[in-house]
Amino acid sequence: MSIEEGLEAERDAILAALKPVADGLVATFGPMCEVVLHDYRRPEGSVVALAGSVTGRAVGGAMSEIGMRMVARGDEAADELNYRTRTGTGQIVKSSTMVLRDSTGAVFGAVCVNLDVSAITEAHSLLGALAGIGREPDELPVTAFGNDIDSVVDVILDAHQLHQNRPWAVLDRAERLELFRGLDGRGVFAVRRAVEQVAARLGISRASAYSYLSQARAATDAASDSHGGHA
Repeated sequence: MSIEEGLEAERDAILAALKPVADGLVATFGPMCEVVLHDYRRPEGSVVALAGSVTGRAVGGAMSEIGMRMVARGDEAADELNYRTRTGTGQIVKSSTMVLRDSTGAVFGAVCVNLDVSAITEAHSLLGALAGIGREPDELPVTAFGNDIDSVVDVILDAHQLHQNRPWAVLDRAERLELFRGLDGRGVFAVRRAVEQVAARLGISRASAYSYLSQARAATDAASDSHGGHA
């Protein structure tokens, strides 16, 4: 068995060992809890085990934009704990994403724990209002969850275009590069066929999309080297 085959077997064993842990966590925390086990080696179908139901996904489903961001960071990815987001259907979800590493330290997956805290948040707001200490709820980012990776990419692209509030044709070069840099930073281009999907949505050729992505990454690398030189 080669070294790479041994590492693949190790990763498979880690994922298999965690599947009953997912069931145990949901049994402990109840129906408001969901545990998702991701295998980042196959981003289009990264969900290899699932217990509970909060985000509406299924085994074989795609990673969320949070997972895409993790994949983009590679082995530099770190755990993201106790963050809150809002789903497209309005649920408030408190989550933790914990990366999985093999014995070489390479990131190959993650365990995600999602808690639907919508009812708790509403009760807190109601009690605060009754006591006269209510406050406006925090503005939470909306996270794209879906079983189809293309739909997740579409949601991220829609959010970027909404933020720009201007069509591609009127963006100058700097704005176009910023769009590609932002998409790349959120892990969009870690997904197979994403460049073609983005090109189609923007109405540009695949070659142009690859060119903008290459230029955006070169600018990002140059900026990183510049900051490093001043450290």
